Order: sequence, then C-alpha cells, then structure tokens
Amino acid sequence: MLLLSEDQTRHALPFPALIDALEEIFRSGCVMPTRHHHDMEMSGEPDATMLLMPAWVPGEYAGVKVVNVMPGNSARGLPAVAAQYLLSSAKTGEMLALIDGGELTARRTAAASALAAKYLAREDAGHLLIVGTGRLAPNLVAAHMAVRPIKQVTIWGRSKEKAADLARHVGATYPVSVTVAGHLEDVLGKADIISAATLSNEPLIKGALVKPGAHVDLVGAFKPSMRESDDDLVQRADLYVDTRDGCLVEGGDVVQPLQAGVIRAEDVKADLYDLCRGTHPGRQSDDAVTFFKSVGAALEDLAGAMLAYKTASK
Repeated sequence: MLLLSEDQTRHALPFPALIDALEEIFRSGCVMPTRHHHDMEMSGEPDATMLLMPAWVPGEYAGVKVVNVMPGNSARGLPAVAAQYLLSSAKTGEMLALIDGGELTARRTAAASALAAKYLAREDAGHLLIVGTGRLAPNLVAAHMAVRPIKQVTIWGRSKEKAADLARHVGATYPVSVTVAGHLEDVLGKADIISAATLSNEPLIKGALVKPGAHVDLVGAFKPSMRESDDDLVQRADLYVDTRDGCLVEGGDVVQPLQAGVIRAEDVKADLYDLCRGTHPGRQSDDAVTFFKSVGAALEDLAGAMLAYKTASK
C-alpha cells in the first residue's frame, strides 16, 4: 500500500490539476453517503468534531476520510485539523493508499474555492484579501492564483504576528505584492476576492463594505453555530454553495439566515454541480457581488485522493 506523507501529498496535488479533477468529479458525480458528524466534548476548551466522509466511484475507487477538528489546538501550537484518507479499489477492495488527510483537506478545500472563483469571480480579479492565518490561508492564495490574475494579496488575522508571518511566506513564495491589514473594515471594500477561512462564531465580512463586483469565498464556519458573513451580505449577494445538501444543513453562513427568514432555500442560485455541468452560467454581471459558501464534500476528497495516487504512482 502506498503511504503518502504531508510533503508527498502536497507534491502529488498541484493546484491546476487538482482544480481540474474537482471539476470533473462534480461534472460526472459519484456515490456520496451522508457524512457522519460527531461532537466530541472537551474539558476547558471548545468542543471538538469528528467527521467520517465516505465516497466511491462504482468499479473504480472508494475512500473514506477520518477527520478530527480540534479548535483548542491553537493554544497548543498545533493544527486545528488532523486527518487521514484511506483509498481503496472499488473493484477488488484492495487498500491502495493512505494519504495525509490534513494536506489533502487543505488543498482540496482551497481548490474548491478556486473552482468556484473560476465561475464566479470577475475575469480581471487581481486583489485577493485573505481573512484568517491558519493552514488554509497560503493554499487559498496559491489556488486562486491558478484561476485569476492575482497581483496583490492583503492578509488580515486576529493575531498580527501570525498575519505578518504569513505575509512574509506569501511574499517569498509567490510573485505578488503582500500587505497586512490592521483593521478588516478598512480593506473589505478594496478586494476583488475576499476569502475567509476562520473558526469564527460572529460575522466578520460586512456586506455593506464589500464593493460591487467582488466575490466572497467563505470557507470556515462549517457548523450551524459558526458564521463569517452578516445578513447584509447574504441579502445583497448572489448566493452559491459547494453542495446544497451540505450548506443548507451545516454551513452557518447559510443556515442562520435561512432560520431567521432573511433568505429562502430558493435564493441559492446554484452549487458546484450546476456550475460544472453548465446548468447555471455563474456570474451574471460585472457589478454583481457573488457569495460562495463551502462546507466540504466527500467527493472532493475522493477526487484529490485519486489524483494523488495516480500522480505518486507514476
């Protein structure tokens, strides 16, 4: 059985190829049972979450990801997400690969955001605002650069030290101009793409401050109790999601305004299935504000695992 470390998984999943792989699996589909979602009580810190995410392409590949999300790890200097992915043959049942789930998750999540931006962000989007400084942040920069001509990156985080460290890393790695924002409200109206990846329970992205034509990418807030955007944004923007089944149940940025009667389920214009299959054209005008909410889906992990296995086996 192939064993892929974090570094090996990263090298096996270049963003252009990974974005293409996600687009193909959203277009062709696979079997994806409802994922198991379990809260794990923690003493003296926020509750943790265990996720079990199976999916398979009949007769080809099957896989399952086991994820532990530990918000308290930030105080320990550890990543918030720990995960592994087991890929098998869906024809023989043979175990084919054990893939680093944290790196797979980070890269497929960023790639899904970039896939959405391919359909929803303006073609000339050049200024990217990253909200959050965790593991996803540098991946979101690289992924969006694969689909849009990003020349300027602004970074905001609650920790100024972490934001500065991330800015140095991005500036040393990519051919972009990088700045650190002192106050989020000062930069929300300047960015062409706003990509938020936080564990916030309170809205950070204020719709009244977002400029016309901007694309807002909401990656965090994966539980109904969490939220990164306010009601002004969901009322103003054209709403899109990665999967309707997931976001209408789990994504707080959609669930909370739904429960409050601010929006209706029919206000969600399309998901990635619709966009990738051409049943919805995506962005409707240069001035539209587009809103994309993702909570992740097992077919994204399966697509990434299949790509990593095939790449590493060459």
